[in-house]
Amino acid sequence: MMRNRIPRRALAVAAAAGAVTSVGAGQVYAAPSAPSAPRVSCVSAKAGLAAELQRDITAALDRQDATTAVSLRDRTTGTLCTLRPDQRFDSASTVKVTVLAALLRDVHQQGRHLTTREARLAREMITESDNNATAALWKQLGRAKVEAFLAAAGMKETVLGEGRFWGLTQITARDEQKLMDLVSTRNRVLSDAARGHILKLMAEVVPEQRWGTPAGAPASATVHVKNGWLSRTEHGWRVHSLGVFTGGKHDYSLTVLTEDASTMKAGIKVVEAVARAVHGDLAAAV
Repeated sequence: MMRNRIPRRALAVAAAAGAVTSVGAGQVYAAPSAPSAPRVSCVSAKAGLAAELQRDITAALDRQDATTAVSLRDRTTGTLCTLRPDQRFDSASTVKVTVLAALLRDVHQQGRHLTTREARLAREMITESDNNATAALWKQLGRAKVEAFLAAAGMKETVLGEGRFWGLTQITARDEQKLMDLVSTRNRVLSDAARGHILKLMAEVVPEQRWGTPAGAPASATVHVKNGWLSRTEHGWRVHSLGVFTGGKHDYSLTVLTEDASTMKAGIKVVEAVARAVHGDLAAAV
């Protein structure tokens, strides 16, 4: 019986390139290719904008020192971009926006206003990223009330940190986008007063913490930001930034989450490279 044979030279070349795997006599199969890295995905009602954002965000991340997740929603141009939307990261201080939202929802459901103490702690938690203030509100609310907010918000991928470790809450870019949507548009989860309070405090974050997603924002935009940063033995630095940009023709939010950065400065560099690409493309589109 005649057999179809692959020339030995062809086999040698393919094997050297790692392209084939020998399974048995007379059988040669192509080796599975390595999985491709996640890609930026964008859609937009504005002609050409999705392609520009995909190209520019990808270029901003080229050879950067971090694993990055991105979520962008621009209501003005009907644009949405994502990268690794469901990958979980340690939240660090970005969870403080969730804590404040849970507090304001709880207060509204009780039919009362924030106490003087609660208002002070909320301000310190957001504008100064004060950890003691966060710990106090985290303890006051308890796990059940924060989880009730997450359920109402549809933030199904967020897993709260155990015990007092609020900074180890697991978050995703997709869930943080849901949170930014609730903060920036009318909805049934947060009252208008609650949304206004959150945005006001995010707009008053102290100058030394106004890095990240605000980088490259147009001067005509009102900038609302909350950042988080944390270093651990595994995956190095986590550096995150949540931003909402309003006023004039601006109506968009941007989430950038990172890990594996060698330093905090390197993580900030990644976040700001993405932010500048986004702001530049959106500014040119309106």
